[in-house]
Amino acid sequence: MNQLAMSLAALWHRTPKAVLFGVAVLVQCALLVLMVADRMQILREGREVTLQTQPVDPRDLLRGDYVVLRYDISQLPAGHLAGKSTDARNPVVFVKLAPNADGLYAAVSVHAGPVPVTAPEVQIRGRVSYSCGTNIRTFCDRLTIKYGLESYFVPEGEGGKLEQARNQQKLRIVAAVLPSGRAAIKRLLLDGEKVYEEPLY
Repeated sequence: MNQLAMSLAALWHRTPKAVLFGVAVLVQCALLVLMVADRMQILREGREVTLQTQPVDPRDLLRGDYVVLRYDISQLPAGHLAGKSTDARNPVVFVKLAPNADGLYAAVSVHAGPVPVTAPEVQIRGRVSYSCGTNIRTFCDRLTIKYGLESYFVPEGEGGKLEQARNQQKLRIVAAVLPSGRAAIKRLLLDGEKVYEEPLY
């Protein structure tokens, strides 16, 4: 083993810096391509669900060129999870969603793992942003959950209009959700009309 380590160290020292730099750039490019491909898969294959946004505390308004988003499903009763212990500080949960009479998706229940759903239900994967009590690995009675849908980049100067619409509850998002629960924002609706849409490439 020591011989192998010494051989690798010698090879490392003999390799030109330009080659090492090139390898590092290729690795970074490959990771970027994988991230883009992953998002494309969600947008192309995910089931569309429409979510209602909620007003956001004025201290947490537009940051840079993106709008902070919160939803009806961002804070939910823990249900049967309340008071139960969890292995993680910020545990992953799966929220079962179903459309209401207005066509908006609302939470049905929260689970510690994936659950079976039947169309038009979907499950969306989120992470509890904090735990409860002196034991930080315990589910609270109410859970604050983040789904990776909490911000949306907009052209410079466009954020104010969207913030105002969000705080008047006129802004909705359409998310694409895979069967695994992973989700991404697909488009923004203002008064029911599409104002932004993510490209599929």
